[in-house]
Amino acid sequence: MNQFDTIIIGAGPAGMMAAISSSFYDKSTLLLEKNKRLGKKLSGTGGGRCNVTNNGTLEDLLEGIPGNGRFLYSVFSQFDNHDIMNFFEDNGVKLKVEGHGRVFPTTDRSQTIIKALEMKMLENGVSIRTGCEVVSVKKSEELFHVKTAEQVFTSRQLIVTTGGKTYPSTGSTGFGHEIARHFKLEVTDFEAAESPILTDFPHKKLQGISLDDVTLTYEKHSITHDLLFTHFGLSGPAALRLSSFVKGGETAYLDVIPQISSEKLADYLQEQREKSLKNALKEIMPERLAEFFAENHNIKVKQIPQKELEGLIQYIKALPIPITGKMSLARSFVTKGGVELSEINPKTLESKKIPGLHFAGEVLDINAHTGGFNITHCLCTGWVAGTQLPDSY
Repeated sequence: MNQFDTIIIGAGPAGMMAAISSSFYDKSTLLLEKNKRLGKKLSGTGGGRCNVTNNGTLEDLLEGIPGNGRFLYSVFSQFDNHDIMNFFEDNGVKLKVEGHGRVFPTTDRSQTIIKALEMKMLENGVSIRTGCEVVSVKKSEELFHVKTAEQVFTSRQLIVTTGGKTYPSTGSTGFGHEIARHFKLEVTDFEAAESPILTDFPHKKLQGISLDDVTLTYEKHSITHDLLFTHFGLSGPAALRLSSFVKGGETAYLDVIPQISSEKLADYLQEQREKSLKNALKEIMPERLAEFFAENHNIKVKQIPQKELEGLIQYIKALPIPITGKMSLARSFVTKGGVELSEINPKTLESKKIPGLHFAGEVLDINAHTGGFNITHCLCTGWVAGTQLPDSY
């Protein structure tokens, strides 16, 4: 049988969840995936552990989705992060919550999440075709005609969940945007988001240092999270989140000990005045970082002139980091840009121009932070798109 109620193109988190919700509502459902296995990009998320959602409030969710998150109000009123957690726990996946509200399977394996989604699809009777690349899509007489290399499938509802443009090796090549353009929908320009940051900074001295809950600031954007110094610049959640707001040519400022105010740091150093600056600082920060700040002051704290000490405190609390750029779109975690949201009904995720055509996940012009937020919007938009019944159904 080549005719279905719903066809979904792309088996990432949005596509698999769309297939589950579509079949839950008794629609015959076909999921097409050009890779040989499901959830290829999902398998690498969270360092292979799959940070499947975040357990925060609605406001936390929206704050974690800086790229058009407000568009998702209606989606989250239908299916949200707590529904995601309930879904997986109801389907035998035990979850745990780690720092910053990040939710993982207790197995620490992304395959646990992918397998749960696959088993639910099979339980619901979804037809799954892997290694099946779509070459063209058209619509005539209220039916979508989805052509692969070998055959043509038809449906009254088509859900496009092909992802953005990041990590093309996982299949995210922008094909969903070509479908949108074919149907005369606008697609916004692409840009890397959640990207490691390139800097003009002494990388080798700090390379490999990992810091917990530091504050990275650029203009009005201030992010407190973990940070990693690398050979090219900065990575880790704080850098990835800031990358949405920079392009290159900016200067960010790093507070390596935000939990200690400038005044308290001054008092602390006075208390440690008989120690060398390095030994005083290594009590409150990693030793290599203490060495970096003390490299021009290999003397006791009490020997440092007051003006120099005040300048040093300012340097520690607001270390200037010149930004030269960020990683390419292909090497970033999230795509900024996609199907223009003014083209999409926020309640149903259906095209306003083409009845029965829906988009979900990263193919839309929505970008979210790592830490569970990006997967959350993919799973939630997928669920909502799948629940919709075409007018002609």
